[in-house]
Amino acid sequence: MATLIEKARKGIIAPEMETAAEAESVTPEFIRNGIAEGSIVITKNVKRPPFVKGGRGGIKPLGIGGGLRTKINANIGTSGDRADINTELSKLKIAVESGADTVMDLSTGGDIDSIRREIIKNSSVPIGTVPIYQAICEGISRNKQLEDLTVDDIFSVIERHGEDGVDFITVHCGVTLETVKRMNEEGRLLDIVSRGGALLSRWMLYTKEENPLYSQFDRLIEIAKKHEMVLSLGDGLRPGCLADATDRGQVQETIILGELTDRARKAGVQVMIEGPGHMPINQIPANILLQKRLCHNAPFYVLGPLVTDIAPGYDHITSAIGGAIAAASGADFLCYVTPSEHLSLPTVEDVREGVIASKIAAHAGDIAKGVKGAIDRDVQMAKFRKSLDWEGQIKTAVDPEKARKIRMANPPAEDDVCTMCASFCAIKMAVKKI
Repeated sequence: MATLIEKARKGIIAPEMETAAEAESVTPEFIRNGIAEGSIVITKNVKRPPFVKGGRGGIKPLGIGGGLRTKINANIGTSGDRADINTELSKLKIAVESGADTVMDLSTGGDIDSIRREIIKNSSVPIGTVPIYQAICEGISRNKQLEDLTVDDIFSVIERHGEDGVDFITVHCGVTLETVKRMNEEGRLLDIVSRGGALLSRWMLYTKEENPLYSQFDRLIEIAKKHEMVLSLGDGLRPGCLADATDRGQVQETIILGELTDRARKAGVQVMIEGPGHMPINQIPANILLQKRLCHNAPFYVLGPLVTDIAPGYDHITSAIGGAIAAASGADFLCYVTPSEHLSLPTVEDVREGVIASKIAAHAGDIAKGVKGAIDRDVQMAKFRKSLDWEGQIKTAVDPEKARKIRMANPPAEDDVCTMCASFCAIKMAVKKI
């Protein structure tokens, strides 16, 4: 069966392309051309049924990439300390309700297969995973040492995720013996902060073998192609602090990911690239440009970037600042960060706050890069403010629930104003004519 890239190259507009085009207010031909070139991907495993309102497990094909609305992802999942599927399903629900376009299950505790399948079954948005996490967890559960993990163990888990209907997977293919060597020779303040990158680099250290996700990339392509899974080529050497941003390890990894992008596309597999990480504001536009150039305009999926290291408890804000700049500079997909980042597993409310912050960043970026219709909602808000239509303002807000709660907690004496200015409301007093 032909994949979406193969269909697009033959000039065929598949139903998934039509659905994505309708959601983006662009033509199906725009989507088809983007997929053929690799600047757009559609996340939908062939195992996933079509979306039916009120149904379970079906999703709408989601377009990510150049010329489209900037998408946002929410991470959920268990840990060894906290493994409650009901809590994770609550996080899934609040993430989708708050506006997440995709959700990644990063579970490392409990029955990981069962948790993933429940999340997929209950999700109306595409689901992503990081299979190497489960491969390591299963090895540990069988009392294996990390170095005893086999290549077949890793690919067996990847195949399982594809069979279950996972729509995109993060695979740290660019963490190679060479890239790790370059990183170590230059020196880093914080070494490797990617969990997948750290696990693979340690496996390579123990076994003295090359990363199988790189050395057996064709095997990975084969699995992804069979299930129409998008390969999200992970940034295993992303900087974990400002001091390490844009160093040799990060750039060398990106060069390798660009080469692997070519191989995947030629085989008919869709690819997007993951990026930093922690990064000073002034380096963000250059990093977006570098990635787009080296990876041939593949959709860019960034974590944050977090623009300062000193704000634990507020990292949803540090990442929203960086995310807005990244989106305005051409990033296509933002991974949210919650207030719990660097501190703990996020709560349901943390998930909500993280999604809203990321949603604001994506929207601000879309306005800056002129995405069709992005500013329309802001224009509508301005009109509601001019007419002192408070209900209209609340309904137009990115978070109507919070807007209403704040207004009602401190109600004004006059219904058409707020308690900040009261009778001295500038809009109410504005001179219409001179």
